[in-house]
Amino acid sequence: MPFSAFRTALCAAAVSAALLVAPAAPAQAANPYERGPAPTNASIEASRGSFAIAQVTVSRSSVTGFGGGTVYYPTSTTAGTFGAVAVSPGFTASQSSIAWLGPRLASQGFVVITIDTLSTLDQPDSRGSQLLAALDYLTQRSTVRTRIDATRLGVMGHSMGGGGSLAAARTRPALQAAVPLTPWHGTKSWTTVRVPTMIIGAENDTVAPVSSHSEPFYTSLSAAPDKAYLELNNASHSAPTSGGNVTVAKYSLSWLKRFIDNDTRYDQFLCPAPSGSAIQEYRNTCPHS
Repeated sequence: MPFSAFRTALCAAAVSAALLVAPAAPAQAANPYERGPAPTNASIEASRGSFAIAQVTVSRSSVTGFGGGTVYYPTSTTAGTFGAVAVSPGFTASQSSIAWLGPRLASQGFVVITIDTLSTLDQPDSRGSQLLAALDYLTQRSTVRTRIDATRLGVMGHSMGGGGSLAAARTRPALQAAVPLTPWHGTKSWTTVRVPTMIIGAENDTVAPVSSHSEPFYTSLSAAPDKAYLELNNASHSAPTSGGNVTVAKYSLSWLKRFIDNDTRYDQFLCPAPSGSAIQEYRNTCPHS
């Protein structure tokens, strides 16, 4: 064999050997904040997600700025840190009214704190401050603080707690998402809110009628980069506290995933606008991505 041909064959063999033994480059997620498997309609409607969870009680006496609560969190740390969400009950209510959201959201890949307020009679702005105090506790002093990405936080709340979540979003524009549930607030204009916000109203709400609460709140969110309004069909003010309202759960989860985790896999449930017998009306600013 001529030397040139021998050299060509030798080089080819070396390249082939290198390809056989070279380790494959690790797969990189398009979005490093994605947590959990690719979502399906069944997975976002399920009462539990893919993460095993635990919970810890936070006593009123151990914190300042809010009335204690319960933290729900994924037990595994292999996925990395998680976004966190604080949830407030409404006027005269305790955390038990919104406790069902804790394990449901945590098992989908969030650290969640459902709070008691300093007084059951606290007004919305106070509840907003307490939601922020709860997030500060989670990220700075709680036993699960190392599991949380402190740059990826959101707020939720029912009734006056929903109004509180709007107030929290106005106060802290660094929040990634807000989900007011049949919200009540005396202030109707929220033009300075810059947090992606989904408002969930109820068609038959007589406590916070959508015509004087949820709808004007949504319309006024002119500075929010993204917003949505979902009106529950034939539902009352207490629908978000009804022990597992699937429509409330699936769309609030999708909103939190999309904007706290930047997880565009959830856009499919939000854009184009969802419809169905459980939804009276849906408005949005699609597309998100």
